[in-house]
Amino acid sequence: MINPTQIAAAVIRAMLFAGVCYGGFDPAVAGSITASSHEDAPPTVAKPPAIEPRGRVYLFRGALGPIFSRGMDRLTERIEHAGVAASVYEFTICRLIAEKAIREYRQDPAPITLIGHSMGGYCALKFAEILQPEGIPVSLIVTIDPAHATSDVPLNVERYINIFLSKSVLGGGDVKPQQGYQGHYASFDLSEHDEVSHINIDKMDTIHQQLLTKIVQLATTPASGEGGAVPLRYVVPPDAAIEVWDSGMPRFARPGDTLQTIAASHHVPLWSLTQMNRGSSSAPLVPGERIIVPRHIVPLAEVSRQSPSKR
Repeated sequence: MINPTQIAAAVIRAMLFAGVCYGGFDPAVAGSITASSHEDAPPTVAKPPAIEPRGRVYLFRGALGPIFSRGMDRLTERIEHAGVAASVYEFTICRLIAEKAIREYRQDPAPITLIGHSMGGYCALKFAEILQPEGIPVSLIVTIDPAHATSDVPLNVERYINIFLSKSVLGGGDVKPQQGYQGHYASFDLSEHDEVSHINIDKMDTIHQQLLTKIVQLATTPASGEGGAVPLRYVVPPDAAIEVWDSGMPRFARPGDTLQTIAASHHVPLWSLTQMNRGSSSAPLVPGERIIVPRHIVPLAEVSRQSPSKR
């Protein structure tokens, strides 16, 4: 019996060897490869925010995308229903769509978000590299189990999130930022979650909903750096909920603080602190000790409404 996983792996190897993302491609054919019809009705999402969202989201399927990357189609529908312009493509026309994005940005410089599964994640980073010499920033890139050959995060990317499986043969790209990168960075290895595979990681509703929230926030008002971004790198425990943070933020311990008390006060799981900070979870911290706490994207409007005690 033919194994679909083996077929997909063979296709990915062949495409990488051929350099399809930078090779020639017939625009007449490419123009017909866009978002296709979907089998599932779009899920119900929250009403669009009062402020009209601005931005464009470009999503990319992986190899054999219409079969194995259907999650990108579903996420595209959810983004569009939230009021943000979104389109999904095959990764093989990455350069063609990047050139289109450059033209669109010149006419209307709206924030750009790139999302890709498998080879689509490989494409998302190449896409950003094409935009960099044009002086065009990328608001957010999300790669979902990208290919091992995926490039480092270029300096024009403001926020980068990688959700991957380090033991995956088809994906497994542990993407790092380029030297000098100053943006937000968060990496989530789900390899300890046996229920997650390369074939279903792009279809997880809990991830879709969190990404949708981030995209709408960034499309309605710029996010606050809130004291600077600290890179996050996590291996998500097998029994832990999959929560996608934007980056880390520094906090300084007060007398009597422990990692447990800080986790409780910031409403984050304890494991998210123990992986990023040394020491026992229950041992008292040294006053003034720097602790890294994960943070969500917070719109500037929301930050301005918060009192200092909540920050």
